[in-house]
Amino acid sequence: MSEPSDRPRPTSSPASPSARRFPKSSRLLNRSDFRRVYDQGSRYASRLFAAFYLDCATMPARPAGPRIGFTVPRALGKSVKRNRIRRRMREAVRLDLPLMGPQWDVVFNPRRSVLDAPFAEIRSEVRKLISRCKS
Repeated sequence: MSEPSDRPRPTSSPASPSARRFPKSSRLLNRSDFRRVYDQGSRYASRLFAAFYLDCATMPARPAGPRIGFTVPRALGKSVKRNRIRRRMREAVRLDLPLMGPQWDVVFNPRRSVLDAPFAEIRSEVRKLISRCKS
């Protein structure tokens, strides 16, 4: 028989896994949506990422809530590094997503520095962008 591990076990409550997910309704998935944000939106640049954001309040038949997209180019490294960058950015955005207005579409273009930056710094930069989207 194997010894019990010191790792915490996941909770089995039905609400906990979905509460931690980045909902599909909050994702930008279509190329045309990304293109519209790039072409019509505004740019926010920081040391960790560039972000393009677009107020879509006047768009007809738009899903409710803010929608977020991520683009991580191959120039940032192999897939392991790119996926790690994407996961860190997604988590920072997910934690503060309720603070963003429902009419926004945002595309994040992370820089290589996200990989080594403390998570608190990433989250701080995301909050600065969110405060800009509120005004």
